Amino acid sequence: MDQILYMLFTFAYISLLIWGLKGINAQEVSKWASVVYLVVIALIYDNGILAIGHWIGEGALLEKLNAVRFWTHAIVTPLLVLYSIGTLRESGVSWARKTWVTILSVLYTIAAIILEIIFVTADLRLQVEKEYGVVSYGSVDPPSGPPVMILFVTIAMLIAGGVLWKKTGWAVFFIGVVIMTIGSAVPLDVGSNAITNLFELILLTSLVWTKRKLIQGELHVK
Repeated sequence: MDQILYMLFTFAYISLLIWGLKGINAQEVSKWASVVYLVVIALIYDNGILAIGHWIGEGALLEKLNAVRFWTHAIVTPLLVLYSIGTLRESGVSWARKTWVTILSVLYTIAAIILEIIFVTADLRLQVEKEYGVVSYGSVDPPSGPPVMILFVTIAMLIAGGVLWKKTGWAVFFIGVVIMTIGSAVPLDVGSNAITNLFELILLTSLVWTKRKLIQGELHVK
């Protein structure tokens, strides 16, 4: 069951990437909010490896492919901090363009990456996991407590999403983050690990949708 869900998520993210990049020009690609496409690509890889792990089979190759999943998560996910500030900059929130905000955003992103590397990936040791038809490799010693990096990124997205809603009337970004936060916090006993990835898909859909609005020039400070 989960193998099929991961495959569906992979195709969904591919479709989301194609839609997100439709009509984009070089100038738009260079803007901060465009890092969302890197996150989508990372999730295509993440879900794709989980989907085909059963066919690759237990062994060194699959272990290395899963290690890349952890490192990609550590390096790419914090870029959503830059995305968050980027949406404010592109929609015309004046303070988001100030030098101190730029410096703070970059340092905040770097700090989130370093924290994830320190607490998760630096001493990463993997073991094979077989659940709900999926063969993958997970951490032997997963960190206890809430994921620090995710908390950092979520706080930034909630603040930016709230400001964007207030300044432009666009609530989709904020709602997507709230749904993701609630979905991750509430334990679901549904006989599946993949179903929780649905909340990630909802979040990324809201982020790409927001970027599309920016590309089309439809988000402006009122």
